Amino acid sequence: MSPDTVLGVLVVAAGAVVMAAGARWKGRSVRPLAPRRARTLAWQAYVRALARSADLAVIAARGTAGRGEPAIVTVDDVVRLAERRFGYEEVSREHAAAALRHAYERAGCAADTVTDAYTAIQ
Repeated sequence: MSPDTVLGVLVVAAGAVVMAAGARWKGRSVRPLAPRRARTLAWQAYVRALARSADLAVIAARGTAGRGEPAIVTVDDVVRLAERRFGYEEVSREHAAAALRHAYERAGCAADTVTDAYTAIQ
């Protein structure tokens, strides 16, 4: 046999081995290689979504308040936004309240906004 033929057979054999290995372990690639890192990234995405939901709830409440009236933003608004807009099926009220408190203080809402975030943890 010529060296080109031997090389061709080796390449085909290596490809067949790779394909067989892929067929054997096909579900392996969808599972995270580092579950701890995957959990950390999922938690960070959850916290980001709650922060965005709280900011959106404050903005919406301020937009719907009448002239001279205080805006009212509730923890339920944050939970609803996180579920509908970001697709979370279960959102903890305690986490939503913490995100709303943070957004409330960061936006300086004490002058024109009312919230239940400080009493909602019960």
